[in-house]
Amino acid sequence: MKVIILCGGMGTRLREETEYKPKPMVEIGGKPILWHIMKHYSHYGFKEFVLALGYKGDVIRNYFLNFYKYNSDFAVDLANHGNVEIYSDCINEDWKVTLVETGDESMTGYRTKICGKYITEDRFMLTYGDAVSNVDIAKLVKFNEKINTIGTVTGVYPPSRFGDLVIDGNKVAKFKQQLKDVDNQAPINGGYFVFKREFLDLIPDDPKVNLENEPIDALVEQGELAVYHHKGFWQCMDTYRDNQLLEKMWKENPVWKIW
Repeated sequence: MKVIILCGGMGTRLREETEYKPKPMVEIGGKPILWHIMKHYSHYGFKEFVLALGYKGDVIRNYFLNFYKYNSDFAVDLANHGNVEIYSDCINEDWKVTLVETGDESMTGYRTKICGKYITEDRFMLTYGDAVSNVDIAKLVKFNEKINTIGTVTGVYPPSRFGDLVIDGNKVAKFKQQLKDVDNQAPINGGYFVFKREFLDLIPDDPKVNLENEPIDALVEQGELAVYHHKGFWQCMDTYRDNQLLEKMWKENPVWKIW
């Protein structure tokens, strides 16, 4: 089963980083968040990726064209026309990566539609290129196969802060940090989709179509979108603050590092 990763957004709320690179190439611990996502899927044996490129897609192309150089020690023999010798003992990514140009201005539905020409299996997976998680992909796939709907979305329960301040008149009586009870919290769309290939036929051939609107709405109307509940770790990287949080976690406790 192949994995489509949406990599084309501009990441305007992370402008500190995305002015020069696409959001999936923003680094956590010296590696692009895209690498972290791919390591997650490959841990469960899913190693064929279709990357939907858009904004500054050449940065992603360059990364994979020079993957061994970016991730290995190597020698440049200047006495022999600059021949490069790669010392690749530290590389164990046996991935196949298809890079697909889907346009700078395209929406997520159209990007998925274009990538569909490389999907030949009965089912495929899809996720966003800006969030990490410890979702059990194997259990997700088994759930999708058992319920047998056209689509499955992973519902996640990110911790949201509320009630930080206890007020007495115009004075703060108590300052606290409390997390929502996930058992009473509605999930949000965390990506990590599984679709039957026929889902691609529900996506209009229109660059302005968002995955989350017409195509998904069609599944909902047909009763063909199931939700896989994941109450474990999930964190998106929408802002610079999110990026710094993930950097801190990588150093102290990278919950998503299951490989």
